[in-house]
Amino acid sequence: MSETLKDKKILLVDDDADILTSMQAAFEPTGATVETANNGNRAVEMNEKSEPDLIVLDMMLPGRSGFLVLEKIQQEKVKGKRPRNSKPFVIMVTGNTGGRHKMYAESLGVSEYLNKPFKMDKLIATAEKVLGATVPPKA
Repeated sequence: MSETLKDKKILLVDDDADILTSMQAAFEPTGATVETANNGNRAVEMNEKSEPDLIVLDMMLPGRSGFLVLEKIQQEKVKGKRPRNSKPFVIMVTGNTGGRHKMYAESLGVSEYLNKPFKMDKLIATAEKVLGATVPPKA
């Protein structure tokens, strides 16, 4: 079990059921609470409802692209007067290897950007890195 991810809420968003299942299986032993969405509109709804600590977000989604989901999340942060670097943190995953998309995602405030295919242990390590920076040190 990962102490960094234990008791964290993680929203996994991908329209590929196999990838979603694989990511969910990878996060299960970490102690995190995991929810899933298979389209962008559902991701926005679930973000507002459950306020996850981390969202693993596919770029290409039906309903609303990952970029539009990310823009909506950042707008909500501004409305809520929360800092841009507050939760939910976002790891964007994509099969698109173009540098322009990565730069755009970073300009929207994405925490990390992973190109598909990736190993699930790399995804878990990235999630631990992103959320580990937010865990207060133990006294």
